[in-house]
Amino acid sequence: MVIDGERLRSAVGAHVAAGTVPGAVLAVAAGGRTYAAAVGEMRGDAVVRLSSMTKPLMAALTLMLAEDGLLSTGDGIERWIPELADRRVLRRPDGALDDTVPAERPITVDDLLTMRMGLGLHFDGPCPVLEEASALGVGVGPPDPACPLTPDEWIARFARLPLMYQPGTEWTYDLAFGVLGVLLARAARRPLDVLLHDRLLRPLGMTDTGFTVPEHARDRLVPCLTPDERGGLVTFDGTDGSRWNTPPAFPDARGGLVSTASDYLRFARMLLDDGRAADGTRLLSPASITAMTTDHLDPPPRSATARALLQGSGWGHGVEVVTPRHGTGARTRRYGWGGGLGTVWYSFPERDAAAVLLTQCIPPPGPLIDAFLSALYRALDA
Repeated sequence: MVIDGERLRSAVGAHVAAGTVPGAVLAVAAGGRTYAAAVGEMRGDAVVRLSSMTKPLMAALTLMLAEDGLLSTGDGIERWIPELADRRVLRRPDGALDDTVPAERPITVDDLLTMRMGLGLHFDGPCPVLEEASALGVGVGPPDPACPLTPDEWIARFARLPLMYQPGTEWTYDLAFGVLGVLLARAARRPLDVLLHDRLLRPLGMTDTGFTVPEHARDRLVPCLTPDERGGLVTFDGTDGSRWNTPPAFPDARGGLVSTASDYLRFARMLLDDGRAADGTRLLSPASITAMTTDHLDPPPRSATARALLQGSGWGHGVEVVTPRHGTGARTRRYGWGGGLGTVWYSFPERDAAAVLLTQCIPPPGPLIDAFLSALYRALDA
């Protein structure tokens, strides 16, 4: 199919010209062709902080270990993380930390992948358990490679917290993937950054991706900005002194990676190509990709957090799943996810297409992303 790249560039360029963000990179792969463009003050090979777009790679890595027989998605996680055995659950998600009941069953690997572990973001009001998580240094929020905790220290602190919901019953965003990263490293008996590089990044040729900006790519890292009270933009994380220039003590599976548009399209292309890399090497089975990109939320989640973040769409293993039946305005099935520092990726399997938009701004520039996705749908329909 022919990609209407100028329509996409125009949609993004209008917001860049208006000063929403200094620049953006967009890239679309469809039907064996790729269109890529840099707009404003960003080069096409810019290195950006992926934030939550880290999660899909971690889900794929989990399924690779499952195919190796190192774990099963139905396994209880206490096999590798005994610190989280015998969980306690709050009687109310916003209740006092000592008002708990026993967990009805263990947390499973599948609970982590589908983010139904029972503890995460809470938009329904005050939440003492998340306040305690923040005090312990294991809470939700923007990724921070400067976290001084090792994985063992992080999980030991996390284990002090009760759950908000019974395992498997409610979608609670983010923290489950912090736990998942610890589990993957223990299951494979290798540090998470090494495991990810050896099993996924190197086979896919994702040479600009990692928990630390690669030495060869330091000059391509762009600053991450955030609005100030005067309506301008100030630096959240710079370049020369970036927190992503130093290897982290805790490689954070929730959102710690940096990458480029071309690198991320390699990952997206592998999923569309039934788990094969560009050189034909199989990394994942079609069955695993189906499991990863199928909605597992049945019944649909009820919390305000899920309503705000998913807006009626579903969740697979580390990815949002959007289908026309969800009433989201989608005209064809898509899966993917975005990052809180201004990035988004979606793949459209029926169109054999994948698209990435990268900016660097917290919070993400919603109108720009919406304009890009609207133009993308029109381009795919054309």
